[in-house]
Amino acid sequence: MGAREEITRAILDGDRAARNGDPPSVCPHPRTSVLRAAWIRGYAAARPVTEPDE
Repeated sequence: MGAREEITRAILDGDRAARNGDPPSVCPHPRTSVLRAAWIRGYAAARPVTEPDE
């Protein structure tokens, strides 16, 4: 598997985890891995930030 495919897979896995309601701590990649950053990017994209009511 190439690097591009691994990054894409990490993004999709992060997206899936967020949609399943899993906490971000379930990320399977080590802190220093570029795949962790991709996973978190996918997770964050699936969990939009809600603005507080004023």
